[in-house]
Amino acid sequence: MPIKSKRRMVAWFWLSAAVVMLDQLTKAAAEWWLQPYQAVEILPLFNLTLMYNTGAAFSFLSDAGGWQRWFFLTLTIIVIVVLIRWLRELDPAEKWKAACYALIIGGAIGNMIDRVATGRVVDFLDFYVGTYHWPAFNIADSALVIGVGALIWDMLMDARREKSA
Repeated sequence: MPIKSKRRMVAWFWLSAAVVMLDQLTKAAAEWWLQPYQAVEILPLFNLTLMYNTGAAFSFLSDAGGWQRWFFLTLTIIVIVVLIRWLRELDPAEKWKAACYALIIGGAIGNMIDRVATGRVVDFLDFYVGTYHWPAFNIADSALVIGVGALIWDMLMDARREKSA
């Protein structure tokens, strides 16, 4: 791929940077204004509740004894490096995939910053129905889910198009 095309794909890092900035700003605001584990009702079904997660998604391995911090940091770095490489190799017409990769990179970096700084991730978005609460999450988690979900959707649509062709 010509260098000019690679530069165009790397330009998608603005989206990653925006995710990281929004994530870190909202986490700082949550820590500034909220008391840990005290819900502030915003809307029916939605609270702001400051929580800390030393594990991964849904607090996976949160009580593992500390080694998980380094495991998740290493895994995150590997994923970021692979995605940056894939992003650089995309054709400029593959804007959807580029946006997905950029969202995932931004989300991964946002949570990685927390892990490096404190060994835990700040979560504060708390959705619930009745007494059931979805695990709390943050902007970085949202970017990760949207990026991965959109990539899966794109793969399914590609498979469907190939099957009908």
